[in-house]
Amino acid sequence: MTVKHGREFLSIPGPTTVPDEVLRAMHRPATDIYTGALPKTTDSCLADLKKVFGTKEQTYIYISNGHGAWEAALTNVLSRGDKVLVLPSGRFATRWGEMARELGTETEALPWDWRRAVDPAAVEARLRQDTSGEIKVILVVQVDTASGVVNDIPAIRAAMDVSGHEALLFVDTIASLGTMPFKMDAWGVDVAVTGSQKGLMMPPGLSFVATSKKAEQAHQSANLRTRYWDWTARQGELHYDKYCGTPPVHQLFGLRAALDLILEEGLDNVIRRHQLLADAARSTVEAWSEGGAIECNILDPQQRANSVTVVLLGGGHHPSKLLEYCQQRCGVVLGIGIGGLDDTAFRIAHMGHINAPMLLGSLSVIEMGFVALGIPHGQGGVTAAIQQLGQSVTAS
Repeated sequence: MTVKHGREFLSIPGPTTVPDEVLRAMHRPATDIYTGALPKTTDSCLADLKKVFGTKEQTYIYISNGHGAWEAALTNVLSRGDKVLVLPSGRFATRWGEMARELGTETEALPWDWRRAVDPAAVEARLRQDTSGEIKVILVVQVDTASGVVNDIPAIRAAMDVSGHEALLFVDTIASLGTMPFKMDAWGVDVAVTGSQKGLMMPPGLSFVATSKKAEQAHQSANLRTRYWDWTARQGELHYDKYCGTPPVHQLFGLRAALDLILEEGLDNVIRRHQLLADAARSTVEAWSEGGAIECNILDPQQRANSVTVVLLGGGHHPSKLLEYCQQRCGVVLGIGIGGLDDTAFRIAHMGHINAPMLLGSLSVIEMGFVALGIPHGQGGVTAAIQQLGQSVTAS
């Protein structure tokens, strides 16, 4: 017997639920790529991406997933033999560093573990050791969806400044943009990258890069530049130039609709909504943890992301059985553990096009799964979420 018939709840950290408004915007005939509505759509999207990134400088749109944006950032700034410092805090900064090494740079990673954010003091100490300025770029993610951590980007920038080092700061905001504060110019970020399929509420397939003046200056002497990713080529006058070929027509109309939704709600309100829902999810996990088999992966509550909660499952219980039950019996799709947490964790996403009923429904099904599978858990997890939201979202 199942109770899954009805709309499936997608609670994975990307791709996230795509709003109907975005789907409708994409459901249209192909159009002229040289004149008319499409070039205007590109211009407006590039302008409004600046608002979301918090920058007044350049933005670029690529037909790729987030890994493409990684490569665009690296190849446009670095040269063969340059040194890159990687600040891991889960899976993704490490993978970005591996890409940098494969492109011909030298990479070094600071020590880290799966349950904590990057330590800005360690960054400062390493940069002070680099008296010859060999390190050209620092790679870090704001939110790592594998571990569920959020890194303090302003604190990392401050550590760089105090050290007096001239390295450029590259930040992956793929799992954070549109879900948590990000202020590129104010925080001194040189290159920021993101993807379409998480907080921006789009299908996968587009990625975005924002750059500082320092990054654009470094770009002029970079010898890893290739034609497809090249920033200079994408600043050409023809609409065609901005995509190194045919634009992603239908995706662009969807992006325009997604940005409209964000700006109509108000970016600050979008971020506040994510915080409230994340607080509710964390309250639930804290209540469940009293049973002894469940806990948040990230130890410090201040280091837990507002876009995804990574939950460790112990006591000999395997996450795959819980995920199978939730999807096949109830119609809720949860995220698997990845990286170093493959067999020990599951992930609850709360990002993008999500509201209280969607989150509370997913949390309720998880608790239902605990009951059905005999997984020890503290009582009142969903009640804790309701209390958290009820006290925060008041009637007045």
